Amino acid sequence: MFEIELKPEEFTLFRNYIYEKVGISLSEQKSTLVKGRLNKRLNHLGLKSFRDYYNHLTSDTSGEELTFFVSAISTNVTSFFRETSQWTWLKGYLPELIASKKEKKIRIWSAGCSSGEEPYTILMFLQENLPDFESWDIKILATDISSKVLTHAIAGYYEPKSVEQLPKEIVAKSFERIHINNQLKYKVRPILKEKVLFRLYNLITDPFFFKNKFDMIFCRNVMIYFDDKNRHELIGRFTRLLPKGSPIFLGSSESLTTHKDTLKLLGSSIYQKL
Repeated sequence: MFEIELKPEEFTLFRNYIYEKVGISLSEQKSTLVKGRLNKRLNHLGLKSFRDYYNHLTSDTSGEELTFFVSAISTNVTSFFRETSQWTWLKGYLPELIASKKEKKIRIWSAGCSSGEEPYTILMFLQENLPDFESWDIKILATDISSKVLTHAIAGYYEPKSVEQLPKEIVAKSFERIHINNQLKYKVRPILKEKVLFRLYNLITDPFFFKNKFDMIFCRNVMIYFDDKNRHELIGRFTRLLPKGSPIFLGSSESLTTHKDTLKLLGSSIYQKL
């Protein structure tokens, strides 16, 4: 594989393009990362320069190359039941949510759902902690900008190492053990899969037109890629989609310095609409 140099002016082109398309803000220090993660792609496509790849990227009307580019420069690292303290908080909040309901209906948005561990975890949590789980009308909107990770999420197949830290009773209740090409896989059971609607969605450019409000929103380790302007606008949009008292869950490394008149920090990167 030939290593191709990324010129400063080429990096600026990528930097402006990705910000315009998906709101990702690349600092100057990310030049080396972009070069390292895309060199293999340029070689695969038989391209001689990053300018050639930029032309390829911007001329692709299918959007597939943009998806590849975003996946390459971002990190889709996730796991089941990550951010343990948030689930502890949610367990204490659940009786309040139940008491507020006139009908047994729950709507949740998992924004930036990656390969599906987050929305499926939400359902596993509710299955364990929500009385009469099967009698509730539960729908989770799970969105991501990458069609690649959404394909994985929709399929619902996971490696044994992905579930090894889960309690055995939750694994047995939530997954089917199957073999594909003599390899053991864990497939999410239909009782959970049927409650998730996976969609390709751009948090920065797609319209926020939703018929109903959400009872809670998860958007964890997504805004670390955005600048202050896009963070501020996104949180404003999220807040308008929540009833009073409802929570927004962010990643442990994320915090808000704005919207103090509409959101209250409860701890563990959990914010509540005032």
